[in-house]
Amino acid sequence: MSNDLSGSTHLWNEDLAPTSAAQRTWRWYHFAALWVGMVMCIPAYTLAGSLVDGGMSATQAVLTVFLANAIVLLPMLAIGHAGTKYGIPYAVLARASFGTKGARLPALMRAIVACGWYGIQTWFGGSMIYTLLGVWNGAPIGGEPMAGLGINGAQLLCFLAFWAIQFYYVVHGMDSIRKLETYTAPLKIVICFVLLGWVYQKAGGFGALLDQPSQFVEGGKKAGQFWSTFWPSLTAMVGFWATLALNIPDFTRFAKSQRDQVVGQTIGLPVPMGLLAALAVIVTSATVVLYGKALWDPVDVASRMTGTAVLIALIVLLVDTVSVNLAANMVGPAYDFSALAPKTISYRTGGYITAGIALVMMPWKILESTQGYIFTWLIGYSALLGPIAGILIVDYYLIRKTQLDVPELYREQGMYSYSGGWNVAAITAFVVAVLPNLPGFLNAAFPQAFPDVGDVFKTIYTYAWFVGLAISAVVYGAMMKGRTAPVLAAASQP
Repeated sequence: MSNDLSGSTHLWNEDLAPTSAAQRTWRWYHFAALWVGMVMCIPAYTLAGSLVDGGMSATQAVLTVFLANAIVLLPMLAIGHAGTKYGIPYAVLARASFGTKGARLPALMRAIVACGWYGIQTWFGGSMIYTLLGVWNGAPIGGEPMAGLGINGAQLLCFLAFWAIQFYYVVHGMDSIRKLETYTAPLKIVICFVLLGWVYQKAGGFGALLDQPSQFVEGGKKAGQFWSTFWPSLTAMVGFWATLALNIPDFTRFAKSQRDQVVGQTIGLPVPMGLLAALAVIVTSATVVLYGKALWDPVDVASRMTGTAVLIALIVLLVDTVSVNLAANMVGPAYDFSALAPKTISYRTGGYITAGIALVMMPWKILESTQGYIFTWLIGYSALLGPIAGILIVDYYLIRKTQLDVPELYREQGMYSYSGGWNVAAITAFVVAVLPNLPGFLNAAFPQAFPDVGDVFKTIYTYAWFVGLAISAVVYGAMMKGRTAPVLAAASQP
């Protein structure tokens, strides 16, 4: 980006500028390590558990997780292409479709969701510290829950301590995160096999949970209800990485080549995610033998280990959660907040804002129930992010044929300013795509206040991400048909 452009716009700063050749250091194994690092996390581990609790067999649960991640990989690769080709982050790419001002809407949507995830992962990290201190103490620490918060003082302090640990990487930026992911990914794979060996030895096998049939078979508790459980579950699993499907250019802009980002992501996401789900089911099956009940929380499992094993297990889980949280939930919103006001908010300041919002969202409230976790949180925000993905993909591939005028993305009065900086087609497509999912969301989030939502809206909501993506793609494509060529021609004139 030229100096004259950087000095004449409110859309540019050094963090948002296209990456230089010297900055493009990520090879395929960096992307594979990034995904292995992000996949091996506690929320991902517990996903299969929520499916088995919902009535699926072990095989059905693992295959559902794998299928969802194979599906979400497609928009991940599609949107990631622009990051590698032009070296721009998600918040800048969104300007091509939403407009130079309108792009702040999808950036803010993505950022707020990531702040929630950042808080959830920080809560998990704090819970590990709390558990570790309880094991060392020989008894649980802390007293009665504090009014209004629902957690005790010790839990709050552990949450804040883990939040503070992550600040080092917020301050030191992307390269420190790349190194952390690359070095810790192999360790996580080793630990998975160690955990498998430990439960096999302790339980004398992997337990009977693996052989339990689905509850949906004839004569089962939920006979004939498989598809009504499968579709919302698949949508929730897709929603798990829906945020990354949008802001993946924040990483692929550092790729050495398209091949590096495609190969690395393809190796790193669907298969490791499926294997982690299988690991979770196997370990949990063994916990039924060991402890008389299924333990889907790996922190709970680790706390039942003895001696140095509990210390090693929890330290590994802590490192794991730090690496996942920073890559998945801090990088994106840091760029997104920076894009809201580039002159005053840098990437680093955006990271500070992300960490601050995560504090006030009280993530433990979101995690109080599986129902709230899957149907309200995961599906709810996938209803917002699916439409954005549809618009970005149609705009980049069908409308622009992957051709962007990069300097124009940083000009307030350029071809991507549309009408006062807003592309009405993108905003309209987004709103139209979100509306059908709104009644179902309100019913799932506030059942007491919205009890009379029709079955058709509840059904639509179970497909939230897919419905939103499809509607926005069709509406945006129809509204933009024939509009791009004249704009490009006019903008290219001196």
